[in-house]
Amino acid sequence: MKIGALTIDTPFVLAPLAGYTDSPMRRIARRFGASMVWTEMVSAEGAVRGAEATLKLLEFSDEERPIAFQLFGARPESMAGAARRAEGLSPDLIDLNVGCPARKVVRGGSGSALMADPDLLSAVASALVGAVDLPVTAKIRSGWDERSINAAEVAQRLEACGVAAVIVHPRTRAQGFKGEADWSVIGRVREAVGIPVIGSGDVREPAQALAMMEATSCDAVMIGRGAVGNPWLFRRAVRMWSGDPDPGPPSMRERIEVAAGHLDLMVDSKGERRGVLEMRKHLVAYLRGAPGAARLRSELVTMEGHANVRERLERELEAQG
Repeated sequence: MKIGALTIDTPFVLAPLAGYTDSPMRRIARRFGASMVWTEMVSAEGAVRGAEATLKLLEFSDEERPIAFQLFGARPESMAGAARRAEGLSPDLIDLNVGCPARKVVRGGSGSALMADPDLLSAVASALVGAVDLPVTAKIRSGWDERSINAAEVAQRLEACGVAAVIVHPRTRAQGFKGEADWSVIGRVREAVGIPVIGSGDVREPAQALAMMEATSCDAVMIGRGAVGNPWLFRRAVRMWSGDPDPGPPSMRERIEVAAGHLDLMVDSKGERRGVLEMRKHLVAYLRGAPGAARLRSELVTMEGHANVRERLERELEAQG
């Protein structure tokens, strides 16, 4: 798949997830086969002001390339300024968030609120495309609610503005992340535009990623919540897409080894206290569904100190034999 001049080797990419897809998670996803990663969404207003916390979200290593910076905002001039500032940090593309359903984002006219205001969306997208030389993509939803499913029309507008690819999460803003994703919306967008279409939604197993491609003819699949604590999902999907058998889910030993490495990256990236605290949700995800892991999970989410958590994981590895 090509997005502008950028070539994506395999059709499985990591979604932007607020509070999750930081540099450590992105590095691990790339190691396990994600062909591209997205940052957490970043406020255009914050980027224009040079807010330290905002710019921190845009820090990355070369190991993460190709990487997309995702911006949200509703003012064309701010989006243009943020895009120029972001381009100076040398990502591989810029992504426009047209999908976030969070009340605080929508209240300001950003995120999925733009699905209900196509004229403003066109102005924002045009400003973004005109401000940078990098490819620009956009992540959209089905529509505002079930009475206004307009993803295909929105995608056509975005294509007319010069957007190089569109990512479709086929839930409405009203649904949030509840209910089932309607993959048929992805198929309708694929039929409506000539640019690449990336499907997203309800992919938690590699077979589901391949099924989405078969059902919708989308060019790639973006995986978000299904990849939290489960980077093996990318490796398995790539193997199956290549015609090889599914190697199956990881063993308990593999889960713990990767979780321990993720912990180290978190501490290196964020410092000990913050790194350990933010790692707790990942540890729960790594161990979810593992036989006999309930007690280990309950211990890990209350432990403090990098050395203590690391030692507990190593003891569990020894117990695995």
